[in-house]
Amino acid sequence: MRRISILRPPAPRTQLPPPRRSSSSSSTPATPPPAISLLGRAYPTDCWTNITPSIAAHLAQNLHLRPSHPIAITRSLIESRFPAPTYTHHTRLPPIVTTGQNFDSLGFPPDHPGRARSDTYYVNAGHVLRTHTSAHQLDLFRENRAPGFLVSADVYRRDAIDRSHYPVFHQMEGARGWDLARTSAAEISAEAGDLASLTCALLVEDPHPPFHEQRNPLQPQHSPEAAAAVAAHLKRSLESVVLALFSSAGAAAADPGSTAQPPLKVRWVEAYFPFTSPSWELEVLWRGSWLELLGCGIVQHPILAAARLPPTHISWAFGVGLERIAMVLFGIPDIRLFWSRDERFTSQFVQGQVARFREFSRFPGSCRDMAFWLPGAAAGAAVHENDVMEVVRGVGGDLVEDVALKDEFTHPKTGRASRCYRVHYRSLERTLTSEEVNAKHAELERALKELLGVEIR
Repeated sequence: MRRISILRPPAPRTQLPPPRRSSSSSSTPATPPPAISLLGRAYPTDCWTNITPSIAAHLAQNLHLRPSHPIAITRSLIESRFPAPTYTHHTRLPPIVTTGQNFDSLGFPPDHPGRARSDTYYVNAGHVLRTHTSAHQLDLFRENRAPGFLVSADVYRRDAIDRSHYPVFHQMEGARGWDLARTSAAEISAEAGDLASLTCALLVEDPHPPFHEQRNPLQPQHSPEAAAAVAAHLKRSLESVVLALFSSAGAAAADPGSTAQPPLKVRWVEAYFPFTSPSWELEVLWRGSWLELLGCGIVQHPILAAARLPPTHISWAFGVGLERIAMVLFGIPDIRLFWSRDERFTSQFVQGQVARFREFSRFPGSCRDMAFWLPGAAAGAAVHENDVMEVVRGVGGDLVEDVALKDEFTHPKTGRASRCYRVHYRSLERTLTSEEVNAKHAELERALKELLGVEIR
């Protein structure tokens, strides 16, 4: 999972060559309809289009805005530490963005894997479903409406199928900046000191200096005093977030009648991100293990210059995945549950409160194997694993808990490549019958043959 995705200066607009379409190149039909309707607007399609109906159905669901939903509760708790008017909160930015916003504005090279149709949902050659909230950052830096901003949104990526991955998830990114021509490093340090008074109950490990020439370098545009002040402000801000989140989670997980909770402990770890320097990761000691929460750092100066901010501008930024945090806070074991409408799930949560999830039932699962020859000789690369996952999602939906590659084989004489996957079917709401699973699995094998051109073994 990407923990932080801060802007790079815009790269020259580059269009990848059209993909070669064949029955084995995508899990979507070889000839898409001339237009696709998404969020009330018609978009022309082309050879890049690969959005499936199951993914389109998730648009505008906005779990991060649904009252009393764990994702919305997590978002609100984080937002409470970054109040207006200092920070603007953006929660309804459209999920369909241009390839320029999603890739070019971040400096993605033309051959970056993130641009591939195997990783990204394309509306057409010029539009995608955003793969990260950073698709909006250049625009927000340019607007410069307030000293800081937060972006919370659903993002979309073709990915594996298991209990911790889903093709739609939610991110939050934040930034705060100052013009050093108007605000001194001493004033920023004083504000960081005020924030520190809010987190005195937190035990913090931070053994490293604010920057290090080799490990975590200072940018040449920044003075040591300014970088140290901004780093302190960033760290105190995020420590406040940890206190708000995990104090609530600790109280929810405490034994009945317990009054005292052990103090929360966090540590700062030097890190590398291409878009910030110096950079850090923040970890929290939770239930005896160190849990990595987020990435952050001082934004690279060329990024701010690309947004036409003054040369004296300095900013910090962070990024976090909301599902990952919510699964820990609420004790939710399966990411599919976030999309459940079952009242046994939804009734457990109240806006503004962290409550431990009470598993209402653990229905039995059922496994089936699917083995197939890939099309053509030595054609292992012709079918991307994410294409297989997309077919499984389209057929099985949320009835599929996990898909794991069990075996790969290349015939020594013919050179034909074979794969075997194990599909684990389990409903979150009821027991599946053997007849249901067998029928669904047969449908899946037919879809693999039709859409990917494989030969079932």
